[in-house]
This record gives sequence, C-alpha cells and structure tokens, in this order.
Amino acid sequence: RNDNAMLGITLVVSAMFIIACQDAITKTLSTEFSAPQILWVRYLLYLAFALAFSARKKALKDCLKSQVPLLQIARSIVIVIEIGLFIMAIRYMSLADIHALVATFPLMVTGLAALFLREPVGIRRWGAVLAGFLGVLIILRPGMIAIQPAALLALLTAAMFAGYNVMTRLVSRYDDSETSMVYMAIVGTVVLSFVGPFFWRTPSLTDWGLLIALSVLAAAGHILLIKALEAAPASILQPFNYTLLVFA
Repeated sequence: RNDNAMLGITLVVSAMFIIACQDAITKTLSTEFSAPQILWVRYLLYLAFALAFSARKKALKDCLKSQVPLLQIARSIVIVIEIGLFIMAIRYMSLADIHALVATFPLMVTGLAALFLREPVGIRRWGAVLAGFLGVLIILRPGMIAIQPAALLALLTAAMFAGYNVMTRLVSRYDDSETSMVYMAIVGTVVLSFVGPFFWRTPSLTDWGLLIALSVLAAAGHILLIKALEAAPASILQPFNYTLLVFA
C-alpha cells in the first residue's frame, strides 16, 4: 500500500471530531451508568455493525484469517481497557481538562513509532508535536492545579491509546481494516460479556438513544482511525490528533 499523507490527515481529523462527540455523550452517561455497562452495550452494537460492514467485502471466516492474530487480540484488549479507564476518569473531570491530558499521547506515539515501527521522525514532525504539547501545557497551567487520581487515570489512558495507535499501524502492515475491525469487535464483546451483566442497570428510552448514538459514533470514529493509520505513517498523523482539543 502506498502512503497517502493528505488522505490520512483528512481521515484522522474527521475521526477526532467524531470522538469528541462520542466523549460528550460518554460523560453524560457516566453519571448514571458504570463503565462496564456502557462498554458492554457499546461493544454489542459495535459487533453487529462491524460484522455487517465487513460482510460487504468478505466472509467472516476470511476476516478472522489474520497474519498476526495474537497482536490483534492484544490490541483489542488494550483499547477495551483504555476506554474503560477513560470513562472512569471523565466522570470526575471536565471534557476539556481530560482531553488536555490525553493529548499527550501524540508525543508517546511519535517516540513509539520511531522505536518499534522504525518510522523516520524528522525535526519538523517533532516540532509540530512539541508545539501542540506546548498548547497542552498552557491549558493545564502546571503548578496551578493539584494532581488528582482522575488526572493520573487520564495520563494512563493516553499511554494506552498511544500503544493502541502504534499496534494498529503495525497490524495494518499485515491485515486489512475489515480484519482489524472484526477482531476488535469480537474480542471486546467476549471480554465484556464476562463483566457487563454484573453492573447492569436498566436504561430509560432516552438513555437507550444515547447508548445507540454512542455506539454508532464509536464505530465510525474507530473505522476512520484505522483507515487513517492504513493510509499514512503514525508519526505524520500525530500532530493532527490535537484537533480533538478544539472539538472537545
């Protein structure tokens, strides 16, 4: 596959806008429901969407034929844990504050991409990422706010999301987006099915609407992110993840 930087940038900015919308809904739901329940419903609906979406191109058995199945499973578990931690953190922090902390992940991705993916990272890319990080520091006002447990959770979320980005770029060298999407949907649903039922609380009609909207946006955002990482190197895309701060 030939790299297409402009396509990758367009896709990742679109993904950031959708992710900001889904996070606003997540914050609303987190005041009433536990993280396992939100995640379980989200993944059940995402599984149905992923299977239907991938079936347009190839059969399920073909989607499951990964060249790196263990890496696909590990990547899928990482994103489940990452989203769960994010839901826990967003309950106690404002949308802007938590994204200011999570926005440290492009720095992590750039370093990890250079280390594990052997992607070239020049001075201009480091400069763009560091300029974005300077904006994060301005938002955070270091020394003016106390570090709280939720903030530490947000930083851990950033680290896990960085790992997920690098793993997604790595698996895209071997598997197509349909395989990556189906693995993430199936693994996440199976894992959460052992946890979600123990935290169940019956949603109202309005809550169901929000849960469905969240699931649709989550699916769309992750598809765009997978396509973006297929289209261009992770280190090129990272500065544009900061658009999430504007949207949030």
